[in-house]
Amino acid sequence: MGPTAIGKTATSIKLAKYFNSEIISADARQFYKEMRIGTAVPSPSELAEVPHHFIHHISIKRDYSVGDYEKDAIYLIENKFKESDMLFLVGGSGLYIDAVLRGLDDFPVVSPKIREELQKVFLESGILTLQNKLQQLDPEYYEVVDKNNAHRLIRALEVCIGSGKPYSSFLKKKSKKRNFKILKIGLKADRELLYGRINKRVDVMMEEGLLNEAKELYDRRQLNALQTVGYKELFLFLKQELTLEEAVEEIKKNSRRYAKRQLTWLRKDEEIKWFEYDGDLNHLIDYIKLKTS
Repeated sequence: MGPTAIGKTATSIKLAKYFNSEIISADARQFYKEMRIGTAVPSPSELAEVPHHFIHHISIKRDYSVGDYEKDAIYLIENKFKESDMLFLVGGSGLYIDAVLRGLDDFPVVSPKIREELQKVFLESGILTLQNKLQQLDPEYYEVVDKNNAHRLIRALEVCIGSGKPYSSFLKKKSKKRNFKILKIGLKADRELLYGRINKRVDVMMEEGLLNEAKELYDRRQLNALQTVGYKELFLFLKQELTLEEAVEEIKKNSRRYAKRQLTWLRKDEEIKWFEYDGDLNHLIDYIKLKTS
């Protein structure tokens, strides 16, 4: 685990190769086959080094929930453990990681009319109204949610309004029993160094053709999958609401904010053992051997 641009892909491939294992992606942004450059998926050569799962396996046109992912991932993992003793779950999407490791929380059933009303508010008043409402009803979840993801905001608000309780109050149940042991490893770096890596990654994405990718997806920009950092800012440029330079700076800023939220989520987990992103790989290997022997 670790924030965006920390180097999870490179490190996990080295570890999976060493342990003759496979990689299960828990990065929700990398599921969609039409989104290649803006989600920093592993390169074809990296994908060829070890087997990867849940990368580019669905279309942005498909409604794929975290519940769908949990079922698919657990089914795959149980089958893979018939062949192997170790698998690597890799990603920065905390909700999707938790879905695999501890299962999803049970949320109350709420009226679909509430969602319809919230979607109407979003279309008429914008995302800021949703942000302010969530900060009022559930300040705890507001601190960690992707505040630029309207779908996530609406989901939390509909639970708050429908149940009369904060969305975060439903995130505290006991974990489901899983048929595997869990070892959590986090990669870390100094904040300024991490932010520099994020800025550089955005520049590389632009050089690789992120703008052209955004142009190809522009007509489908209302889809949930495309409410993603890197695309939505370029959509604003294509709508002539930002200059290209402003859009790129917004991508960098929102990516840094995303990394901060990821770290806020991860730092609450005391089971994570943290390692420097550029440390000696042998220290990681020795730690895994010690904990799995």
